[in-house]
Amino acid sequence: MAAAQEASVDDGRLISLQDHLRFAGIVRQHTGIKLGENKRQLLSSRLQKRMRALKIASYGDYWTYLNENLDAELGEFVNAITTNLTSFFRENHHFEFLREFFDSAPAGRSLRIWSAGCSTGEEPYSIAMVFRESGAPARRVSLGLEATDIDTQCVAVAQRGVYGLDAVRALGQTRMASHFLRGRGSNEGKVRVRPDVRDMVRFGSLNLLGDWPFDEPFDLIFCRNVVIYFDDDVQRALFDRFADALVPGGHLVIGHSENLQRVCTRFRSLGQTIYSRVK
Repeated sequence: MAAAQEASVDDGRLISLQDHLRFAGIVRQHTGIKLGENKRQLLSSRLQKRMRALKIASYGDYWTYLNENLDAELGEFVNAITTNLTSFFRENHHFEFLREFFDSAPAGRSLRIWSAGCSTGEEPYSIAMVFRESGAPARRVSLGLEATDIDTQCVAVAQRGVYGLDAVRALGQTRMASHFLRGRGSNEGKVRVRPDVRDMVRFGSLNLLGDWPFDEPFDLIFCRNVVIYFDDDVQRALFDRFADALVPGGHLVIGHSENLQRVCTRFRSLGQTIYSRVK
């Protein structure tokens, strides 16, 4: 009876400032994401969803549960609080640049690209589509495409490569027919990325604050609308690591609301939030 009464208190209730600060602290510690006091409503709604799934009544009880089961629960906690907004060919000017990048690649070249913060897969699949549509394959240019996200549920969606028809309708009939299969029967209204496109991408779960399991440098890194959630110190360290992970002259693409010039001097701007490594 007490649990039911407690659930009615915290279900839909704004998290207290004290609870917000301690949850925000563990978010910052493990992900680098900064949740200021202005994010209390956001944190409240996302924690409530996880708490309902666990049948936990209060924020305090969930805090105890999280700390007592940190190894098992941390991934679910991170999944609950991360933001995943994406679409195919989002910020299309980046993909126009990418097409030029592929078309100018020397014959026989092996290219490596990383989609860091790939969410549910629309970005890396868009990269793969541009590669297939470019003149690069005919010149025996190969592409190694890595795609990672901290949210394991998003990575699972990306690996399946199944989307609602509305998500791809704006791509046009030619692109849809070239890169997707339409669902039938119980899958009516859905599309699946064609196997030869899906096989171009290697997906994995990765926390950008942790170790990066890549042995070879990248020619281009997409990390769009990710660093906006980090404070300057985390951004500075992350951009420096991106520079180290790129070949000399390699490119970094970030989101339209992000700017690395005030926190990192190792890149020069090419315009439209596209940067080239200079040191």
